[in-house]
Amino acid sequence: MLFYPVSSVSAIPDVQLPGGDEGTVMVAVPISALSWPVRDGSDGDGRSGMVVEGTGKIKSGDPVVWFKAVAVTAATVCRDGRIQADGRPCDHARLGAAEVELDAACGPDTIERVAAGVRLTGKIKGRSRREMSIAFTIRATLLMTLMPDADARQVMATLLGDLLAVPWRREHAVPSGTVLSRWRTAIGPTPLQQLRQQWLATVNVAGASHDAGPAGIDVGGGLRVGAIDGTVTRMPDTKANRRRYGTAGTAGSGFPQIRSLHAGDAFTRAGQAVVTGPAGGDKAEAEQRLLDRMLLEYVGVFTKDRLWIMDRNFPGVPRIARMIANTHVLIRVKSDIRLDRIGGFLPDGSWLARLCGGGTSLTVRVIEYHVTLDGATTAELFCLITDLLDHEVHPAGLLAAAYRWRWDGCETALREAKSTINGAGPGTGAILRSATPDLVEAEHAAWTIATELVRATLRSATAVAGPFAKGPRVGQPVQARHLSFAAAARIVVATVRIGTATASLPNRTRTATHQRALHQVATARVTTDRNRHRPRKIKSGQPFGHAPADIATRTVPAQLHVCGADAA
Repeated sequence: MLFYPVSSVSAIPDVQLPGGDEGTVMVAVPISALSWPVRDGSDGDGRSGMVVEGTGKIKSGDPVVWFKAVAVTAATVCRDGRIQADGRPCDHARLGAAEVELDAACGPDTIERVAAGVRLTGKIKGRSRREMSIAFTIRATLLMTLMPDADARQVMATLLGDLLAVPWRREHAVPSGTVLSRWRTAIGPTPLQQLRQQWLATVNVAGASHDAGPAGIDVGGGLRVGAIDGTVTRMPDTKANRRRYGTAGTAGSGFPQIRSLHAGDAFTRAGQAVVTGPAGGDKAEAEQRLLDRMLLEYVGVFTKDRLWIMDRNFPGVPRIARMIANTHVLIRVKSDIRLDRIGGFLPDGSWLARLCGGGTSLTVRVIEYHVTLDGATTAELFCLITDLLDHEVHPAGLLAAAYRWRWDGCETALREAKSTINGAGPGTGAILRSATPDLVEAEHAAWTIATELVRATLRSATAVAGPFAKGPRVGQPVQARHLSFAAAARIVVATVRIGTATASLPNRTRTATHQRALHQVATARVTTDRNRHRPRKIKSGQPFGHAPADIATRTVPAQLHVCGADAA
């Protein structure tokens, strides 16, 4: 057999390719060298691979058959001559480009290492050779959060890919959705939660991919800007789910929902911390409790080189004091919060104030500003507080301009992530699939991991993306936020579906499939910073002809005027 390399990284160990390069290979075999190994002309049950007899050098014009490498297994030779593969397909399935990103960040065979520590519970003991395994269950749970229109069996068929065509020694079939549900119950939420923690801990270390690039948002002092916001996600209306999570609807109406708080880099939208809890009760109080947990569970995220932007639900003086002991904040405050002025206006229009509450007193800097659109000043006054007291290092104009990144860094990021969940959309909202609280916890963790792996693919794609060739950014490098999340999610799933990702071979840092995916992602660019504005209460455009005209989108640059500052 002659091996022809078609990419840069080998999927088959111990195969040396011409020229010393390693790469996923296509196998070229003269058609005359192929034979059916079953003796006496019998086909048996047809489950056998063809074999290649000795062949010389291929010459131009010779008819050849091309084969794609799918798996490396031990061979089993049956008495009638059939050649079959030992093992089972679930042990060879991989997540394609997404798993390359995972292993690059967390180390080789991350999912296998997590699976090794899982102890099965319930009816499934895992002692017999089954269609399922713990690692396969973890991968299927991750993949299903990126395939909103696929049922459980379709998800598993996608994950197995070309492995289903391999003639295994023991005949295998795609498991049913019920089987997957039983295995998910047997492993519980802990493995997915551990995997989420490993991922977030790895990407949050100094020099991680989302910290290595330009900050993109200038607030002075070289600080990176992060955004924190919460959201709720629906789930099936079962008694167990409603009892555990409650609902954000009035008087207990509506679907049960899980509430989650997300913290991420405002420029790249890379997730850095997430905590979850029930949706019932007051929204502000619930998210404040989640923030308290986040400050304890993700200490390494809240450092002095970061500025965190938050909306009006979060201020509470003791809580702010705990934050600024380790990091910096820029928080919008409600109109009923009392700020006792200390002195007059600073040169940039900001002023110092004393903020008291809960037995704690803080000195903060206050920035008040108006927004002007088309020469008309909006009625809403924005009031921000920050612990950055040096107006020369952190001018009020920069901080006021940075506040809008809360929407881009959190609300836009959450909306993108929810597009991968079944039922997502402005009218229906995203909904998880799981009918029990433990499965909800596991699915939510899997959704966080899977969407962050898509974002990691976006960041990796910037390394192979050429600079902008036209438009206002001509000549500038492409950043992750300039690439389409939706396209990246589809491409990541495609790397699993096409089968090259399911080859049962060690994942390498930069596989050929991964590289092809990155080049595709790098071309799927979106238009950002279009200066589009809508009334605050409108979350999406209305397609109805009778919709009021005042909700139309306006495209115009916003002008900020800091109160107390010189108009110039």
